Amino acid sequence: MQSISDRATLLKQLQEGQDLSGIDFQQIDLYRMDLEGVNLENADLSQVLLTNANLKNANLKGANLNKADLRGVDFQGANLTRANLTGAYLNRANLSGANFTAANLTDAKLKVALYDRATIWLEDYDYRNSGAIGPNAKLNGTFLNTANLRGSDLQGIQLIGAYLSGTDLTGANLADAALSGANLQKAFLTGACLRNARLSGAELQGADLRAADLTGVDLSNLQGVAGADFTQAVGLSETAKAKLLSHPLADLGTWNPYTRTTTGESLGYVYQ
Repeated sequence: MQSISDRATLLKQLQEGQDLSGIDFQQIDLYRMDLEGVNLENADLSQVLLTNANLKNANLKGANLNKADLRGVDFQGANLTRANLTGAYLNRANLSGANFTAANLTDAKLKVALYDRATIWLEDYDYRNSGAIGPNAKLNGTFLNTANLRGSDLQGIQLIGAYLSGTDLTGANLADAALSGANLQKAFLTGACLRNARLSGAELQGADLRAADLTGVDLSNLQGVAGADFTQAVGLSETAKAKLLSHPLADLGTWNPYTRTTTGESLGYVYQ
């Protein structure tokens, strides 16, 4: 098996369009490397540092990624069929549309990795409880403060009691999500879909909910709304609006730190 032991040699071979399938990378540092669409079939990438690398649409069929550092890697559309990911670190990786058919994910770390409906998992793999984020994931009590989940499909996700302070959920699909008791203080939910989501007991202080779809959402027993901005939110029933306006005047008069609109103003409250 041919081996590559330094970045310069790898870059040269990439520039020359050489086939890298079956290559032994000998634990070299591939940090932030652009490997989009590269053929790495059966390559030996064991213990390689690939943090934040671009592997979009890469062919990694049968590749050995044993204990590889894959944190923050973009695997969108990558083919990982039969890849060995034993003990690999996939934290915060983007797995949208990736194919893990017959892959080995034993002891792989997927905390806060992002998947979608197009991600293909190996048969019987319990990805919903893996720590990864996506539709129907079970992440109750998880710390996701300041995470970037903009535009993500999180329909049906379970985030009961989760910590989402400052999290960017702009345009995210949170329909049917379980967010009861979640900390959403200063979260960005602009244009997010929260249809039929359960937010009972949640903390919404300073949250940006402008133009969010709140049709059927449960907003009962909120812990706080001071500074939350509901400007142009759609689907908010009169009953739900009344519950929001029942909060103390001090809360309704609080400015949102980003939009400079008070909670009361965003709900059409007319001060006497």
